[in-house]
Parts: sequence; C-alpha cells; structure tokens
Amino acid sequence: MSATRTTRRSERVLAVVNRDPLAAPHKLRTDALIAGGAGALSVVLALVTDDGRIPDAVGWVLLLAGAVPLVWRRSNPVVVLLTMIPVLMAYHGMDNAHSAPMPQTFIALYTVAVTGRPLRTLLTGGVVLGAMVSVVSAIDAHQGLELLRISGWIIAVLFFGVDVRFYRRYVASMVERAERAERTREEEARRRVTEERLRIARDLHDLLAHSITVIGVQTSVASHILTVDPERLDREAVARALDDIAGTCREARAELRTTLQVLRADSDESDGPLPGLVALPGLVRAAEAAGATVELSLRAPASGIAPATGAATYRIVQESLTNAVRHAGPGVRIRVAVEPESGSPALRVTVTDDGAGSGSGPGGPAQGSPEGGASGPGFGIVGMRERARSSGGTLAVGPLPGGGFEVAAVLPLPGPRGEERAAAAADTRETAR
Repeated sequence: MSATRTTRRSERVLAVVNRDPLAAPHKLRTDALIAGGAGALSVVLALVTDDGRIPDAVGWVLLLAGAVPLVWRRSNPVVVLLTMIPVLMAYHGMDNAHSAPMPQTFIALYTVAVTGRPLRTLLTGGVVLGAMVSVVSAIDAHQGLELLRISGWIIAVLFFGVDVRFYRRYVASMVERAERAERTREEEARRRVTEERLRIARDLHDLLAHSITVIGVQTSVASHILTVDPERLDREAVARALDDIAGTCREARAELRTTLQVLRADSDESDGPLPGLVALPGLVRAAEAAGATVELSLRAPASGIAPATGAATYRIVQESLTNAVRHAGPGVRIRVAVEPESGSPALRVTVTDDGAGSGSGPGGPAQGSPEGGASGPGFGIVGMRERARSSGGTLAVGPLPGGGFEVAAVLPLPGPRGEERAAAAADTRETAR
C-alpha cells in the first residue's frame, strides 16, 4: 500500500514538473502563496544575516513590497521583474540587509528563464545583476564585491530555468508525437476498415448482380415457354430452366457465405479461398444457362498467378458476363480470353460480345457504365477498374466498331517487372489517398 502511495506521489510530482507553468490550474492562488512564502523567507534572512543592517520601517515595507508582484509572475514575468527592480534598488540603496531579497529575486529570475527564450533570459539576468552590483558597490565596495562573488547563484538559477524550459518542451514534443502516432494508428485502422467495407461491397455487388441477372433471364425463359404456346408445353425445357435457377441459387448462397465469413468475429472457420481462374468455367456455364453463347479461351501462365490477380480476373469476367447478358439479353455471343500478355509479365483478360442478343444490347452506352445508358448509371465498370488497379493493372472498356462491347484488362504477373508495376500502382493509390 505504501509503495502505491509513493508511486502516485512521484507521478504527481512529475506531472507538476512537466506541466507548462502558463497552463497550470489555479495560477493566481498558487503564485499568491509563493509570494507570501518568499516574503516570509526574506524577513527571516533580514533578521539572521548581515548584522547591523536590519531594515528600518521603510526597509521592511520595501522588502515586503518587492515580493508582492510575484502574485502575477506567470502572467507577466518580465513586467513583474521590471516592477521589482526599482523597489529592490531602493531597498539596497538604504544599505539594508543585502541578502534578504534573494528569494524573491531568484523566483522572479527563474520565472523569466522558464517562460522565455534563452537570449531574453541572458539579457534580463545581465541587466538585473549589473544593476544590483552597481547600486550596492556605490554604497559599499566590499558588499558590492561580495554580491558579485555570490552572483554565481543568480546565473545558476537562470540556467536552471532554461534547462527546465527545454525539458518541458522535450516532454511536450514526446507527448505530441505519441498523440500523433495514436491518431495515425486510429486513422490507419479506419482506413483499413473502409477499404474492407469497399471490398466486401464490391464482392457482394459482383455476386448478387451476376446471380440475380442470370436468375432473371432464366425466369424469363421459363415464363416465355409457359405463355407462348400452353397447348404444346415443353415440360423438359421448363424443368431444365428451373434446375438452372436452383443451381444458380446454390452457387450464389455458397459464395455469399464465403464472402460474409470475414464479418463473423466469433467464427472459428478460416476465410474461404479467393475465386480464381479455375472458377471461370462455372461463370461460363451460368451465362450459357441464361441463354448466352460463350466461348472460353483460358491459358494459365507458367509462372503462376497471385491470389489477388486471380480474384480480380474472376470478378472482371463475372461483371462483364453479367453486363452482356443484362444488356444484350439471351442469344448474345460472348468470347472470353484469358492468356499471358505477349512481351511482358502480365495477364490479358478480354471479354467481347457482339451485342446481337434479344435485349437492347451493349452496343449503345457501356455495360453498366457510370456514364449512363438506357439502364441509367451503375457501378459495374467503376468496380472492374478498381479491381484492376488493386492488383497493379489497367482496364479499358468501350464499344466495338461493328457493334458489341469489349472489356480488356492487363494484370501484372509475378516477376521483377510485374512487381515494379504493382509497386508503382500501389504508390499511385497511396498518393491519391
């Protein structure tokens, strides 16, 4: 228990020492107590030192009056010192006990040193010391030499005040750096949370947009079969369409579970693997079930592919197929090509459609383009471009001259040049942020 009290007492003392004197609470009350203590100590010194020089009535008044300005020492330290100088010079001029005013003088000089710049402190100390020595020497040369001999105490007080000022500034800078580092950590944590939310939002957008679009097209096919000629109902086609819808729902549910797993803080399961090139045939089958004709050309690079690059490729192909089926409708012909870029360590992803389906076709404004179109603004191309940039790649989209639409992405692969491109892209994103 005593050790705890000692620790707390030490912490309070350090807090007082480290605290800026101008920002301390109850300044006026504390300084009034200090002024009273300095006046009392001066009275004691006047009675026990310098025999034969005990002040008279005027001397006592001047001695005590010299301590009064200390009440405002922290508010106006230089003004307080300048106010004390003529009072104490008159006191010394009457040849009273010359060592008695030292406590109040030391306190005033210390306050000037601890609150001001070193140059101001040295000039102030030189002026005060010179005035005191001059006045006392004019009265008594021996006392003047004695005062000059003990002037080392005055210089020591000034240097002590300067040291305390530097120490407090150092502590304040350390505290500021710690607070700035804490703010930086909090901002970094918020930034990471925001990025994770954006990533999850992109994943959910890609997943739900693709699945809902495919389900909508398959439902339209089943509805068409049921309503065009009810007398010649093709039950097999209807069953096949419903089976495709059920399969799409199962795939969407499984991928949704994997995507949302990161939000379960109490889950013991690890996050599922990121979708990659091996999952592209599943996207092709889903698009074909919606009525599109898809040609897939997949050639994996011999050097391997990073998980982030594989996930970006999967999402870009998924969004492109979704947009093609949504805008062009059933019957659209789509070509998907994923192959290494010739002449550079990169993977080229190209999704091209002819815009010749039964829908409005993407040959008009871009697929899901934020620039607008018949379906209004969307976030498909923005999301694909962000995915390409996240892995250090680029994305180009636009209509084809003969009709249709093309999405082309170039994503870096492992290797010196690929890593340089990814690092440059990361630096660009950090600068933009």
